[in-house]
Amino acid sequence: MPEARRRLPRRKLQGIVTGLYRATAKDFVTNPVDELDLSFEGIAGDVHGGATRRSGGREPWYRRGTEMRNERQLTLLAMDELAAAAADLGIPEIKPEWIGGNVLVEGIPQLSWLPPRTLLFFEGGGTLKVDGDNAPCRASGRSIARHCEGRGEIETGFVKAARHRRGLVAWVEKPGRVRTGEGFEARLPEQWLYVR
Repeated sequence: MPEARRRLPRRKLQGIVTGLYRATAKDFVTNPVDELDLSFEGIAGDVHGGATRRSGGREPWYRRGTEMRNERQLTLLAMDELAAAAADLGIPEIKPEWIGGNVLVEGIPQLSWLPPRTLLFFEGGGTLKVDGDNAPCRASGRSIARHCEGRGEIETGFVKAARHRRGLVAWVEKPGRVRTGEGFEARLPEQWLYVR
């Protein structure tokens, strides 16, 4: 007999943008900026920009390099989650730019747990659609380890320390400009677990 089915209603949360970052077309490490112009391609010139992308290790159901929709145009992070992962690794901090963050936010507890289909409406008019949580990888761990002399084990340790707190990946549903310090509204869809 299946478990009792339960649906959680839609709801809204308020947050604030506390940092913005962009990468070059060659490296996922980002640099701080005051604003981001978002188009249907994501962030122009960013390594994760584009309407499509090539599949990799995260999509084992496709042959590596298959062209597919780019649902990973932006990475959203929360400082409280980064601080918790840093504490587990025994280091003072993890900077958003070290792991390719684009948007740093405050005000939404457990950001990484926001469900897919959540819409983020920014005051500047842009809207992002959350694809889901961002699974931590060794490439990000390697980037952090470069800032922590003698701590090469962080490359693999980050994967465990940042599980379910590595932030979210999202794509641009409606173009617009996002500025540091502006507010946004997260609209969570109705949620349920599929139990057969």
